Amino acid sequence: MIKYTVAMSIRVVCIALCLVVPGWWALLPAAGAIFLPYFAVVVANNVRTGRGTVQRPGAIVPRREDER
Repeated sequence: MIKYTVAMSIRVVCIALCLVVPGWWALLPAAGAIFLPYFAVVVANNVRTGRGTVQRPGAIVPRREDER
C-alpha cells in the first residue's frame, strides 16, 4: 500500500511538471504519468507469501462406500 501511494504521488508530480516544463521536455514527465500506474500496480500486486506446506485438516475423514 505504501509503495503504491508513493508511486501515485510521483505521478501527481509528473502531471504537475507537464504543465510547467516547456517544449519537448514535457514528454518526459508525460511518459512518467502515463506508464507509472502500470508499474505501480505490478509492484503492488507482487506480494510474497510464505511457502509453507499445506496440511490436511484433521477433521476431514474419508467417506466409506456404504455411507452413500
